[in-house]
Amino acid sequence: MSFLSELKNQASALQGRQLGAQHDLAARTDACEAACRLALHYLQDLCAQLNVIRPAAAGVYSLDGKLSLGALAQLDFRCDARRKMLRNAEVFDYIGVGWNLRPAAGPVTHQRVVVNFPPDLERVTTRLALGQIQHERSEQRHPETNKLQAYVFDYPSEARAFVTLTPQHDRGEVDFRLTNIGGFGVLATSYPAAQVTQALMDELAKKLVGQPSRFG
Repeated sequence: MSFLSELKNQASALQGRQLGAQHDLAARTDACEAACRLALHYLQDLCAQLNVIRPAAAGVYSLDGKLSLGALAQLDFRCDARRKMLRNAEVFDYIGVGWNLRPAAGPVTHQRVVVNFPPDLERVTTRLALGQIQHERSEQRHPETNKLQAYVFDYPSEARAFVTLTPQHDRGEVDFRLTNIGGFGVLATSYPAAQVTQALMDELAKKLVGQPSRFG
């Protein structure tokens, strides 16, 4: 075999591997798009039903672990999807669902939390940010020495919760981020696109309304 023939064989093998990689990448992208279409249709329908039901929020929502926002209802669900360009094709960028957490009975009230230790301060400020809670922060100082004694947070008894789905087209997976479900905090997990089915979305819906769920 001539040297040129050897180079042709190497080039052919390399082209074969590149073509196979391109096919695999296209298949993963297609799987993510199919998963997102299913999820978007499901979540849009779910939001419509939950806006009628106004389910109670499971768990306890507390900024400092002591004072609770009280019994909350979940309402005003909205679903949105954004798209982007990827390899000259329009694909899903992310799918988001957001809703309000408000008192199940009675009006929104105003609460106050006082913290004087760094871990407590970090916990409160993190949860305020997660819940997108409008608040006022002030300092409590000693009347004679003016020494800082504590931070005071005044805020309403309401918050926000979110679910975000972000397809990872190159990996063929869908990232899920659940914020403030069953209390303040974030649950982040990923599923292969092929596993984003009606059954998985049912498990997600169960988790949102506080029923036993295998999601995550």
